[in-house]
Amino acid sequence: MCKIVFKQYNDRMLQDYIKEKGVDAEILYFKEHTMTVEAAAENLKVSKDRIIKSILVLNEKNEPFLIILNGDRKISFKKVANVTGSEYIRLAKAREVKEILGYEIGSVPPIFHKNSVRTFVDERVLGYDYVIGGGGSTHSLLKIRPIDIVKLTNASVFDISE
Repeated sequence: MCKIVFKQYNDRMLQDYIKEKGVDAEILYFKEHTMTVEAAAENLKVSKDRIIKSILVLNEKNEPFLIILNGDRKISFKKVANVTGSEYIRLAKAREVKEILGYEIGSVPPIFHKNSVRTFVDERVLGYDYVIGGGGSTHSLLKIRPIDIVKLTNASVFDISE
């Protein structure tokens, strides 16, 4: 039987990437987990809209797309299907997230992934000078400017939330 091995990305690798790219971003570390929007907002004492979610979805052909939106919003599967030209969109399973992006669910940063994935940023994210998302581990967060997310991932910006 063949064992599948996933390359695990982490916060130190993300920090090296930020430094290499000269991005004005910072990884923040916490004793408690920061795996959910609620936990991140509580640890930082900020509102949920300042937190971003990086969510991997797949279409009917199993093509992956990374969706980045504010923590107080939900993905509009219909809008994402429209902008990606897909028939339907589904959430990726934990195994797929780790295999494609290199991170565990709850730690996925908006940048620096194992594989290059077509990325879509909800237009509301750009309304902030900085946002805070997954930091590469379940106890870290990444503070970054939305414009840097768009530049580093070559993201498209659309209204993709509800």
